Amino acid sequence: MFKRLLQHLWDSRAEFARYFIIGIGAFISDVGSLYLLKEYLHLSPTIAIIINQPIIINLVFFLNKHWSFKSSGLTHLQIVRFYLLALTNYLISVGWIYVFHSWFGANYLIARTANIILAVGWNFLLYKHWVYKQETRYMENDTTG
Repeated sequence: MFKRLLQHLWDSRAEFARYFIIGIGAFISDVGSLYLLKEYLHLSPTIAIIINQPIIINLVFFLNKHWSFKSSGLTHLQIVRFYLLALTNYLISVGWIYVFHSWFGANYLIARTANIILAVGWNFLLYKHWVYKQETRYMENDTTG
């Protein structure tokens, strides 16, 4: 079983590399816009996250669909799954920044970076095996009643 897992991970290396490149770009956009919204518009880090995440989330969906995972699956099903995962990540990130910055006084950029690093692993696996999973249309040729 362990050997199969290692083979699966090895076979996924190109997808992971593309996913990682998109992730680096998203990270730079995320932290950069967080910094700009906080330092130049004087918004709280929590409000800045609320503003920047929807833009970054949509960009990441389409880049990963078409480049990382080369998915030709049904976009509307994939986007629902993606948004469910994104909503979960969004709630975690808002809570994370609130707890670590507001309660513990951690630097907001370090807190956000730690949150993103933790999300990388679970997001790749969920993207690959759930979000961008190819769907089969069972009902296409159904001629019964």
